[in-house]
Amino acid sequence: MGFELSVVSNTPLTPLKDLDDVATTFLTQIGYLPKGYDPKTDAKSLQDSVPYRLFVECFLSRPDRGWTAEQLAVKLKTTKATIYRHLNKLKEVDLLDEVEVDDRGTPRKGYRIRYGNLTKAWNFVEANVEVAMENYRKTVEHLQKLAEQRK
Repeated sequence: MGFELSVVSNTPLTPLKDLDDVATTFLTQIGYLPKGYDPKTDAKSLQDSVPYRLFVECFLSRPDRGWTAEQLAVKLKTTKATIYRHLNKLKEVDLLDEVEVDDRGTPRKGYRIRYGNLTKAWNFVEANVEVAMENYRKTVEHLQKLAEQRK
């Protein structure tokens, strides 16, 4: 699976005190929520949308809990296909762990914030970014050598 994260110039959101304000801005900055996101449902606001509620109400409020796609679909009143679309975005950023969840006595595949802690999960994301940047650096150096050889 690929690793995909939007990196934009930003200032820390630490002056903001409202969870919804910080989460909305952060999730937009990293590319999980597109800028100008317009939910195609009866959601009245971004905070009422499935991707936002999935992250904040399910994963952020209960980072230690594993959720099956079915459980998430029921809680968020949507389809499993919609849940999987948004789970895949979070998996691309590498913020989720796959865990075993006991679903009425049956072990099923579930998802949670990596390590059950957003700060620890973000350390993993940063490590992936460092590797990606090192690989870009190697490619740039190689490209420069090839350009010099062509002269």
